[in-house]
Amino acid sequence: MYKTIFNKRTSLKFKHFSNKGYSLFSVLGKEVLVGTLSVATLTYAKAEGIATDVAKVNTDSTLYGNEHELEEVSVTASRAPLAQGQQARMVTVLSSKDIAQAPVQSINDLIKYAAGVDVRQRGPIGAQTDVSVRGGNYEQITILLNGINLNDPQTGHNAFDFPCDISDIERIEVLEGPAGRVYGTSSLLGAINIVTKTPIKQSIQANIEGGSFGYGKAGIRFSYAKDNWGHSLSGNYTRSDGYSRSETGHLNADYAGGKAFYQGVYNDESVRVNWYAGLSSRGFGSNTFYSSYSDEQYEHTFKTYTAIQAENKIGKLHFRPSIYWNRTMDRWELFRDNADAYPFNYHRTDVYGVNLNAYFDWTLGRTAFGAELRNEDLVSGNLGEKLSEPKHIHGTDRNYEYGINRTNVQFVLEHNILLENFTLSAGLIAVKNSWSEMNMRVYPGVDASYHLGKNWKVYASYNTSLRMPSVTELYYNSKGYNANKNLKPEELSAIEAGVKYQSRGFAAKASIYQNDMKNLIDWIIDTNSSDATLTTTNFGKIKATGVESALAFDFQQLLPSQNILKRFDLSYAWINQDQKKYEGITSMYVLEYLRHKVTANLQLHLWKQLNLGLNYRFQKRNGNYAVGKDDAGNAILKKYSPYSVLDAKLSWDVPHYSLYLKANNLTAHRYIDFGRLKQPGMWLMAGATLQF
Repeated sequence: MYKTIFNKRTSLKFKHFSNKGYSLFSVLGKEVLVGTLSVATLTYAKAEGIATDVAKVNTDSTLYGNEHELEEVSVTASRAPLAQGQQARMVTVLSSKDIAQAPVQSINDLIKYAAGVDVRQRGPIGAQTDVSVRGGNYEQITILLNGINLNDPQTGHNAFDFPCDISDIERIEVLEGPAGRVYGTSSLLGAINIVTKTPIKQSIQANIEGGSFGYGKAGIRFSYAKDNWGHSLSGNYTRSDGYSRSETGHLNADYAGGKAFYQGVYNDESVRVNWYAGLSSRGFGSNTFYSSYSDEQYEHTFKTYTAIQAENKIGKLHFRPSIYWNRTMDRWELFRDNADAYPFNYHRTDVYGVNLNAYFDWTLGRTAFGAELRNEDLVSGNLGEKLSEPKHIHGTDRNYEYGINRTNVQFVLEHNILLENFTLSAGLIAVKNSWSEMNMRVYPGVDASYHLGKNWKVYASYNTSLRMPSVTELYYNSKGYNANKNLKPEELSAIEAGVKYQSRGFAAKASIYQNDMKNLIDWIIDTNSSDATLTTTNFGKIKATGVESALAFDFQQLLPSQNILKRFDLSYAWINQDQKKYEGITSMYVLEYLRHKVTANLQLHLWKQLNLGLNYRFQKRNGNYAVGKDDAGNAILKKYSPYSVLDAKLSWDVPHYSLYLKANNLTAHRYIDFGRLKQPGMWLMAGATLQF
């Protein structure tokens, strides 16, 4: 699952300087970038022969390729762009090949195959998915698209509603642990960055598939590039009847939605500019996602995404500015299509942001600095403070009567020392938020790595960060829920150490970390109390210890005489939280973490162009959920049961088309990720992809 990548070809030329043992690189000439530029996404190529360490999952590509080299992949683990061989932190990457081979329906499903990531689905096709890292919850990570922060201050439940499709994605980067210096302080326990494909040629790609539970999907993508300009445009529509019905026999897990995404790029010898526009509209039956009072809940969301980014490529000082605006509109219905029984909840969130980042090289290394201004404005029918001037809700006879507006300002400073076998990256982020009139706070971090000979690398890090409460955590009051608008921000400090080994056809990694979290926010119930109301609380401190390990075997390198076995990956993640003093507390999220997770991937070549991929997951979750009430009215709790899931994809792959069969949950086990919501049994799909 982990491998070292060497550059096969690069149009970037680097000039090497050496002074007093410090190794610096400066860029000369014209570049062709692998991915898109972003404020916090490294897209610089590296010099030929410089090793690049990238954590990989689910890929059939070789560790070294036919010429003992591999195509280039650049990812970010620091604020300043560094060659991956110099990066002091590890980043898990799902490449475009991984994505093409995976038997999945959505971006959310792809993330399941990363060992340190917890994906808790309430509905199919990514309708509503909570994603967390290293035992945290869905509010404690930053979700980005091309380096642009997509986090919604209303709630993290809909953070994975991306305006782009799987066919648009070049790669997915997962940075585990506090990532404040790289992606801002909202990345308390990590960050996930979706990088879309840069239009570099003229092409048309179409896809259609269908399957169980009335599932159907169709999409098309156009790409055009000429001279210094490139454009791509995609659109798709997905629908499903869902796999369950309400007590009255109505569909309550159905889904219907469409997406459209445009990307433009201008790239010459002196400057590169990217601009994006996308939208996502979806509606889905939400069963009992948010309340047990109705199993016919329904939710509709509409999201737009616009951003522009740039970078100069000449001169000693490199500037990387970006501007973005994200809007999310959300309508939740406790009783589907019946506003008379319970009024619908309406929310509209607008997030405006400006980033300015820069870096320069000098005698003692590479220094980066930056600033971000982010304004979050929410208007709602029931969340926030009373508005002095209500705003009309489009398409209704109601107004947004509540809201909240807060501004986050942060400054980053980082310095990188690069020696022949050693990298030290140290810096800090200073943040101030207008909410609760908090004073400016400073969060430092340092990462270090050292190469032991040709095959071994050791690394260690210490990082800190914080997270502001969501508006839902601050203001959602309803039957059974009691929010607290005086919540404090969550804070975390983390240490990590690890080792990597790389040789021809084999790679291995092991790491251990400890997270110290305080002022943790969650919806909790004290089971020793007669009050069964869920309340948001800063309920204390948690110390979490975790271990992650991974092995990767490239049989095309290890056993070149055979042509059946292609690749096998195996990973394991274990977490333990110190929760003794929280016995008697039922937590909705924080105390329900994945204690054990095993992932395995086997890629096979069966015959001619026929390929088979098998993906396996085992998960054991800590925590319990309510299954009913006893005669005294007390909740009856049940522990989460461990489960295994086996997915498969059989495909016939030729240069201009691919025909495939996908099967999720081959054993048809009705497992549970959250509460009493059983996931579907076996889900079969068939489809075709055409490329011209």
